[in-house]
Amino acid sequence: MLLHRTTSVKPWRRLAAAVSAATLGVGLLAGCGDDSANAGQNDDAPAAGGGAFPVTVEHAFGSTEVERAPKRVVTVGYTDDQAVLALGTKPVGMVDQYPNPAGRTPDINTQWPWVKDHWGDTRPEVVMKNGDAGPNFEKIASLRPDLIIAVYSEVDKAAYEKLSRIAPTVGRTKGEKELFSAPWQDNAVHIAKALGKEKEGAELVKGIQAKLDAAKKANPGFGGQKAVAVSWYKDSISAFTSTDVRGRLITGTGFTYQNEIDKVAGGAFSTELSPERIDLIDVDRIFVINDKADTDALKKSELFTNLPAVKNGKVSYLLDSEGPAIGAAMSQGTLLSLPYAIDELVESAK
Repeated sequence: MLLHRTTSVKPWRRLAAAVSAATLGVGLLAGCGDDSANAGQNDDAPAAGGGAFPVTVEHAFGSTEVERAPKRVVTVGYTDDQAVLALGTKPVGMVDQYPNPAGRTPDINTQWPWVKDHWGDTRPEVVMKNGDAGPNFEKIASLRPDLIIAVYSEVDKAAYEKLSRIAPTVGRTKGEKELFSAPWQDNAVHIAKALGKEKEGAELVKGIQAKLDAAKKANPGFGGQKAVAVSWYKDSISAFTSTDVRGRLITGTGFTYQNEIDKVAGGAFSTELSPERIDLIDVDRIFVINDKADTDALKKSELFTNLPAVKNGKVSYLLDSEGPAIGAAMSQGTLLSLPYAIDELVESAK
């Protein structure tokens, strides 16, 4: 399980420039890459049509004009590929968010229950793995993209400028004050606009919001409970903030979140709790996102087992990348994963 953008390899870190500007020479930027890296899509791949072009997208690093419906999209945000998939386009390159188990094919990130049918037989290239210092600029250039999406991402200004030399690049939303804090709704519509499908994206968001509202209405008891999402990480308990996708999903279904965690986290999406601050998760309902080995380790922690919620059976243990992968669906918080995550989270809390 990964802490970011899931829960077990390592916490997020800002992207360091992996390739100098000089390395990204004119020939490379012109797309002189090997055609074998085309990830199952060719130049005749259907464009992401349905909208009027050109479109101009305002984002954290300025504005980007997308002149025509893109055919070859590369996503460098941890979950941006799923928004693009939901809108009918298969990226030629994506981030490997969860480590693929050794010897397992195809990549687990294309096999989640909520994305498998959308990918079909297409196998995108991996342009960055969770925990890498930054995206592989050379590989991205070799894929000859006509649009790069870097929304749910740590990409900074320097990396954005390098990506922009390869293809028009859309960064995270202007309103995102801290990394990974933008509402999932904003990210979805932001990406949809870049694909010329802002209206379609807004409709998908509206549908998921309706599902959240229905869950909240059907479970009024959730509203009287304070809740938190945690993971066992580096032999300690790590709590997610209210602005993290996991926190937003929990409040979206009606629970009240433990917002005091936000202050301790200091702008990060999660924080490791010292023994002195275990009181921060002394709440009515705890959602644990871990695979089995880490869950077993957490259950051996007296700090955790002595919490009233644990003693009263008010804990939802949600497997991350194993089994039904409910934790992964929550951690991704996308147009594709949220309907699945909502159903499973609500069922676990009943």
